[in-house]
Amino acid sequence: MKLRRTMLFMPGNNPGMLQTANMFGADSIIFDLEDAVALTEKDAARILVKEAMKTMSYGDTEVVIRVNPLSSPFAMKDIDVMARLKPDAILLPKATPEDMIILEKELERIEKEEGLESGTIKVHALVETTYGVEAVYETLKTSQRITAVLLGGEDLAADLGVKRTKASDELFYARTKLVNACKALKVDVIDTPFTDTNDYLGLEEDTRKAKMLGFSGKLAINPRQIDTIHNVYSPTRAEINHAQRVMIAKEEAEKEGLGVFSLDGKMVDLPIINRAIQTLEIADMIGLLD
Repeated sequence: MKLRRTMLFMPGNNPGMLQTANMFGADSIIFDLEDAVALTEKDAARILVKEAMKTMSYGDTEVVIRVNPLSSPFAMKDIDVMARLKPDAILLPKATPEDMIILEKELERIEKEEGLESGTIKVHALVETTYGVEAVYETLKTSQRITAVLLGGEDLAADLGVKRTKASDELFYARTKLVNACKALKVDVIDTPFTDTNDYLGLEEDTRKAKMLGFSGKLAINPRQIDTIHNVYSPTRAEINHAQRVMIAKEEAEKEGLGVFSLDGKMVDLPIINRAIQTLEIADMIGLLD
């Protein structure tokens, strides 16, 4: 189980941020060669990220590299250079089944040249177009490499021809579509960033909505957003205590040969037990268990 409560975008052309990327506490960091980098700086950013990956250690933090879209003249060079650095994942923007097939072939070629086992290089798919939303299940089925799907709300709203709002009602269909596809195929699904970096209450509300819909975590565009997102996605003490009591009651019920039992007057069955297990796994991973 990989924890992806927060995935923080970092500009690939900022040497200082590349050096300190894992100091902000995000579960994952995304070195961005696309939106954060001007057209005239694409080659320089690629070199900077390459050197950072070769010389820096980011500890247990997941390192993801967002390449440029396959429709751009920079994509193939990005993929060829970055995949050989063995990041935890390559992030494919504007992901579609067709683009994922092309990327799959490129990664297979690179793995053969590098002597790597097939499927070693993982992929995150950034879904940010109307077609990408409709085809997300097919995109996932094209490759076993995909370990997470990310929602890009800004580009999607533009493709929809609507204004991006703080309430994000315009993204409801896309959010539920992505969550359902990813849950069906056991892939993490990460919600779009909240773009007002000064509105912490709005960020908390938007994150709670994402968690309620089933998202595994949320993208962040500023380190100041990390604590708020983590607070929402971290189990509370009450949730941990309840999960522990469920597991204790489960052991006692098994001794009596019971498959279903009650706790505090409420029936406990397999879905509740699985939720308790997941709660305790997350709590253990972030150091909340005694």
